[in-house]
Amino acid sequence: MTLSKLVVKNITRRRGRFVFTLLGITIGISSFVTFLSMGGSLKSEIYRETAALGANLIVIPKGSCGYEQLSVLVGDEMPTNITGDEVKKISAIKGLTAVPFLSQKTAINNKPVAVSGIEPSITLNFKGWQLAKGSYFSSSDEATAVVGVEAAKQFQLQPGSLVRIRGEQLAVKGVLKETGGRDDFTLFLPMATAQRLYKSIDRVSYVAVRVDDLAKTDAYMEKIKESVSLGVVSDKQMLKSVLSIVGTVNITLQLIAAVSVLAAAFGIINTMLTATYERKREIGILQALGATQGKIFAMFMLESGFYGLMGGVVGVGVGLLVSILATPYISQNAFTSLVKGSGTGTMIDAGVIAVSIFFSVAVAVVAGVYPAWRAARLTPVEAISYE
Repeated sequence: MTLSKLVVKNITRRRGRFVFTLLGITIGISSFVTFLSMGGSLKSEIYRETAALGANLIVIPKGSCGYEQLSVLVGDEMPTNITGDEVKKISAIKGLTAVPFLSQKTAINNKPVAVSGIEPSITLNFKGWQLAKGSYFSSSDEATAVVGVEAAKQFQLQPGSLVRIRGEQLAVKGVLKETGGRDDFTLFLPMATAQRLYKSIDRVSYVAVRVDDLAKTDAYMEKIKESVSLGVVSDKQMLKSVLSIVGTVNITLQLIAAVSVLAAAFGIINTMLTATYERKREIGILQALGATQGKIFAMFMLESGFYGLMGGVVGVGVGLLVSILATPYISQNAFTSLVKGSGTGTMIDAGVIAVSIFFSVAVAVVAGVYPAWRAARLTPVEAISYE
């Protein structure tokens, strides 16, 4: 009998023990893969949303933290602390285009949806939107709405449909073509209408700024700070800040998953040690037939590695499946709305799969070192005479 056949026979001899040991490493690896794949998707979506924002600078209330900057990307509800007078002062600076936004939330059929108050004409040019159905706003204060294509699908909205916002019914005037960003999931209102409904007269949440000369970005930041007492961040600074927050969360979740894998490793150690004691006579017979300590050690290491390989492969499959199925049920907030808006909510990356399987095998092999060493040190007399 070859070594490989002997390894498979020994592992499957106790099927119950084999299944439960395998489940331990599978659950740990699936948790690891779920967090890793969703984290990768989240980072990709942040890069995409930053590009889709179309702004070189973002003006936000002074002292705002990274969470507010993340809210800009995801269209989450934000305070309305920037006055209309401050927007005018920013717009008066030559060499830039300033576009104000009022970022709020509402619910349709008890499901949350982002609401954005916009200046219709300037925002249309700034974003480069196109209409898929219906028409665009004809004035800056009409009580109508334009919706993103995904929001229209989710809530079955068409031109002429009615939506209730803050107790007032508004007619849907048009549906935007797909943009590939958060705008697809947003309901847009003229600024004056949004300010009235949300009782934020003459106030906005943030101002997106596009500069004519990128080489003078820092100079424009200083001019804005001199004109108004507000915070100003570049798109690169915002990206770095948001990725830092998301990275910290991802690392924390992955460490939690790693603890699960570590617990599974102790399960492998326990299984292999038990097998060592149960198979002393078998080990003695193998030694009597000429098996060296190295061969006995290799046999137990292969068994341990097999657990890791099988657990890793199954765990990767389960982890990817969970990350896809869990996305629609994630609670809506500034972090997870990016995942919900990214399609499947998972990024199937060959690198993630390879790293996860390698990690699983490595943990299992390390866990099997001590039991393999114990088995290899048995003398033939000690092993054969074991009752």
